[in-house]
This record gives sequence, structure tokens and C-alpha cells, in this order.
Amino acid sequence: MYQDKSTLLLQRAIEKELNFCLLVNQSLSAPVIQRFFAIISRLGDGVFWYSLIACLPFYFGSDALKVSGLMVVVGVANLIIYKLLKNITCRERPCNTNQQIIPGARLLDHYSFPSGHTLHAVAFTIIVLSFYPVLGWLLIPFASLVAMSRVILGLHYPTDVVAGALIATLTTTLALTVI
Repeated sequence: MYQDKSTLLLQRAIEKELNFCLLVNQSLSAPVIQRFFAIISRLGDGVFWYSLIACLPFYFGSDALKVSGLMVVVGVANLIIYKLLKNITCRERPCNTNQQIIPGARLLDHYSFPSGHTLHAVAFTIIVLSFYPVLGWLLIPFASLVAMSRVILGLHYPTDVVAGALIATLTTTLALTVI
């Protein structure tokens, strides 16, 4: 009985989240909005972060090599965690689950949990701001837009994004504690 009730509650929560994804995707379906978030998503796919890793030493000197190196190490560790979780959970993307949700960007893989874009955006933002808080004006809005883009574009559920942010916070906190 308890299992049936918890299964029913979980199913209702999943349906509500899918309905929320549909609402967000349809409400923000104007081409200019979709294009803006597709560009943000594409930049968050690595281009922005790789550029930041490469540029930090030029702006902040040789001490920033340590920060860039930490970003690479945490990025690789998070990539492994992300791939493992995607293969274990096998959660279909909202746009694959509900055909009314139109994907606003290309799918990098089949599954949605957790959001790798958000995972890396939050992790890299935490690392950089731990050393160079002056970059907060750029990184906090950008990381937030990357996270939002994943739901707006119909590629992730909000819980995928939250999970990505939480995993990033945990792994980055651990990494910053160890160094």
C-alpha cells in the first residue's frame, strides 16, 4: 500500500513537471527568445568555458593557471559523474516525452538527468568566483541563463537543472576544500 501511494505521488510529480516544461516551452516559443537561449545554450556547451579557462592566465597572471587547472580537473570529474548518472537513470528528455515540446537546440545525447550544461556552468562559476569575485557580474547571469535555457528549450526538466547545480556545488566544494 505504501509503495503504491509513493509511486502514485511520484507519477503525479513527474506529470506536473512535464506540464510545467510544456508551459514554459510554449510560453517562450517566440523565435527571438528561442534563438537567444539557443545561443546561450551553445556557448554553455563549452565554448564560453573553454575560452574562460584559456583567458584567465592572460588577465590574472600565472597564478590563474592553478584556477584553470582546477576547472579542467573538476570539469573532467563532473563529466564522469554526469555520464554515469545519465546511463543509470535513463530519463527521457521532455521533448522526447511530449511531442508538443519543441526542442530549441540540438540534443547532445538521449537522456536528460542531470543537466550537464548546468553542472558545468555552476561548477566553473563557483571555482572562478572563489578566486576572482570581480567576475561575478558576468558569470552569475551567464550561468543562470544557461540553466534557464535548458528548460526553455525543452531539453531538460527543472529537476535536471537543480540536480546539476547541486552536484556541481558538492564536487566544487570538495575540490576547493582539497586544494
